[in-house]
Amino acid sequence: MQASSQVVTVVVLLADPDAPTVVAKRLARTLPARLAEKSGRQRRFAVEVVSRPFTADAEDPSTLMRRIVEDGSAENWDIVVALTDLPLHSHRRRLVVDLSHQHGTALLSLPSLGGWRLQGKARRVVEEAVLSLAGSRSPGCERAAYRRPPLGPFAGRLAPIRPGPVDEEELADLRYVADGPRGYVKLLVGMVRANRPWRLVPGLSKALAAALATGAIATVDDTVWSLATSLGTPRLVVATVGSVGLMIGWLIVDANLWHRTTKGSPEARQRSVLYNTSTLVTVSIGAVVCYVGLMLVSFVWALFVLNGHVFASATRHPLNAQNYCTLSWFVASIATVGGALGSGLESDEAIRAAAYSTREQERRHMLQGEHGG
Repeated sequence: MQASSQVVTVVVLLADPDAPTVVAKRLARTLPARLAEKSGRQRRFAVEVVSRPFTADAEDPSTLMRRIVEDGSAENWDIVVALTDLPLHSHRRRLVVDLSHQHGTALLSLPSLGGWRLQGKARRVVEEAVLSLAGSRSPGCERAAYRRPPLGPFAGRLAPIRPGPVDEEELADLRYVADGPRGYVKLLVGMVRANRPWRLVPGLSKALAAALATGAIATVDDTVWSLATSLGTPRLVVATVGSVGLMIGWLIVDANLWHRTTKGSPEARQRSVLYNTSTLVTVSIGAVVCYVGLMLVSFVWALFVLNGHVFASATRHPLNAQNYCTLSWFVASIATVGGALGSGLESDEAIRAAAYSTREQERRHMLQGEHGG
């Protein structure tokens, strides 16, 4: 009888497609029990996941909150927590979460939580947001009682996250933002993680084929052997930096990955710098992973095809472990240049698909359409 008298609160996790939906589904497995435990067993929670691109064509938190409130009212949901991998800004600050206790809604920007332990951080934010919203919607709860919920769970555990300003006309009544350099770094790392840069290597199939072919030919060229054994470590490092830099620059320029804003506001410029920085880091990680992979492939290929007597007669150096490593290092630089040139065979869409998350691709298509118009 006691269980049947408990209030059941329906919590909907409204998630953008792709990564936010994955996070939401994982949260939904344990969220009901954790919420019931933290609320003192006074109520039960039913958690549902709705995957929907609610951020389409919008980056403004106020607009997104209105959409969430409208969806919640139309579907008669008790509490709605929306999750997106879109970086959001308000008052030139990096938004973490918006809460509207009056409407029982919250908006969470996942990149602002950083790139490490994302699932655990998202779980803590969602739990505290739901408990705060559920408390404000309890019978007899006064409006003033939920205007200032406890700050500790957000500000303490997720520092450098702090309360942020909210305009009177906004639906949100409480906002948390990421302040300072640490907040910027956390957001940048979160954006790079959402882009999943490790997908860049398999995504560039033609470029990778060109790099492997270049590396295979270079490995059996006696001129390359002589150059590799004559180069010191500083020159090999320069070759590495130059080849990786060439690939990064070529990918960004050829596929038009660089974001340009036509708006002159400081917030627009700040967003543009953030997007371009995340692009640069994403492509750089992919290029470095590609370089390391080419070095390993070149090393294995050299072990398989090279003959010690032929190598020694051509270079007057023994084919020992050091020269195997030096040769594969130099060949990786040559192959990376070949891969950069081969990336020109890829379509721009293929490169964007490899470099960006689904939501980021949609955002860039939208921006290109605005600039084209």
